[in-house]
Amino acid sequence: MDTQTLIYIFVIGSFAMYIGIALWARAGSTTDFYVAGGGVNPVVNGMATAADWMSAASFISMAGIIAFSGYDGSVYLMGWTGGYVMLALLLAPYLRKFGEFTVPDFIGARYYSKAARVVAVICLIFISFTYIAGQMRGVGIVFSRFLDVGVTTGVIIGMGIVFVYAVLGGMKGITYTQVAQFCVLIFAYLVPAFFISFLITGNPLPQVGLGSQVNDGSGLYVLQKLDMALQDMGFAAYTAGSKSSIDVFCITAALMIGTAGLPHVIVRFFTVPKASDARRSAGWALVFIALLYTTAPAVGAFARLNFIETVEGRSYADAPQWLKNWEANDLIAWADKNGDGVMQYRSGHAFDGGAPVFTGEAGASGERLVSNPAAAGENEVYVDRDIMVLANPEIAQLPGWVIALVAAGGLAAALSTAAGLLLVISSSVSHDLLKRTFRPDISEKGELLAARLAASAAILVAGYLGVYPPGWVAQVVAFAFGLAAASLFPAIFLGIFTKWMNREGAIAGMVTGLSFTFLYIAFFKLWFPELDTPENWLLGISSEGIGVVGMVLNFAVAMLVARMTAPTPPDVRRLVATIRVPKGAETPHMH
Repeated sequence: MDTQTLIYIFVIGSFAMYIGIALWARAGSTTDFYVAGGGVNPVVNGMATAADWMSAASFISMAGIIAFSGYDGSVYLMGWTGGYVMLALLLAPYLRKFGEFTVPDFIGARYYSKAARVVAVICLIFISFTYIAGQMRGVGIVFSRFLDVGVTTGVIIGMGIVFVYAVLGGMKGITYTQVAQFCVLIFAYLVPAFFISFLITGNPLPQVGLGSQVNDGSGLYVLQKLDMALQDMGFAAYTAGSKSSIDVFCITAALMIGTAGLPHVIVRFFTVPKASDARRSAGWALVFIALLYTTAPAVGAFARLNFIETVEGRSYADAPQWLKNWEANDLIAWADKNGDGVMQYRSGHAFDGGAPVFTGEAGASGERLVSNPAAAGENEVYVDRDIMVLANPEIAQLPGWVIALVAAGGLAAALSTAAGLLLVISSSVSHDLLKRTFRPDISEKGELLAARLAASAAILVAGYLGVYPPGWVAQVVAFAFGLAAASLFPAIFLGIFTKWMNREGAIAGMVTGLSFTFLYIAFFKLWFPELDTPENWLLGISSEGIGVVGMVLNFAVAMLVARMTAPTPPDVRRLVATIRVPKGAETPHMH
């Protein structure tokens, strides 16, 4: 059976399974829609949480960034896994003990203010739409290559799939769908990693293979060979870092703290029966996440090594089929600067502006023509780093069923997180804005309808952001983590661990942290990208790490304003004391 047929079978089969599960577990009430009835087993919830959080950034883009950034890419590994320890210890059990439906629910009740609830919803929407842009971009990339459609068409197809199981199934349908998606994505990530590690080193365990010798008789270890190959081509050594210490620290901290402030992750801990189960869920989620994250460094290194060996110095006429496949989808391009017909992969940009702008026509050698000219320098090859995990099985010439499995896994990763984010957005609009703020008399049926309408509208916005994302998948997701660290995390943390933080302080802090971080990211990534260099950054901190500064400003402003305004009411102080008691509410209350 040919590879393309296998891809259709794997992708369509997985979609049918997701939709079938969503219809089987369809939400029949607001409690089902928001928190899956509140009775999910901690192990099941841990698996669903892992799928919810291991997005397209983790599956598709993270290893690609590690492949091209080397040591500097380790910030994503440290930040995204370390955050779960913080989440399990500091937030999850207390939020579950509180017994509400959403993060704005907690903030609105803890800070005894509808205004605080609305500000929290605004923060949540900024975070979620920034995050979902990366997911829909990932969906578009997978569809464009494996189903032979354009990125835009791929995004639209993904929107339709998410609509069915997120809008109909709610959190109940999403939870059990995400369990299936976790199984698909982790199997799809590990199987090719085992194959490639064995082919390169003779050791099937990629975690061990990364530290093993290459089985080509050279006696070199994997990282030694990669360092030598890259330095010969004018790149920095793979194991050498170029980021400043302060930027590494801030990016790692922003990702870690942002993990503990992400609304679509936090809401998962409202779905378990009691507070102790929330902590167990976080522990299980970290175990499931570690399966992928301990494999990613090896996948990144093997991908870069294979890419170099199959592209550098090879005649374009003899280029491997995988390169032609991805070139047809505008994600790889070649500029024959010296006219020798040979692909030269070097440091620097191949085209003016970095990425090629394709015309849709082919040149004399069959390469895709672009409208932006070749840039100065020796590099002739452009490659979109988001394709490396997806292209890895093709580069290594693995069997067709492995390629098909990776396609299904990439879609599972992107769609699982997109569904969770859409649910968070819809519940914020229907529950926090309508039910708890502007329309307290709305019926449960009306609230459920509003939630589904809000999810439908959010899908349209998410699709637009997927077609026009502000960066690579993992990079865009890093921005969302920074926004979460700067806006919601301080309000949640202070709400749990202090009795004196009041509504005025919390509101001022959230507005300050969100505004500063969003404007900083927009300045360098949207308005003036030409200025996005270390010498122009505040304190040498990049957009990916600026959320830490936003968080510090949030804490400082919140505490200053709280000291200057009226103290918290006695009943709120008693509420905080109750949240800290280790035995918890078993069902959502005040509904």
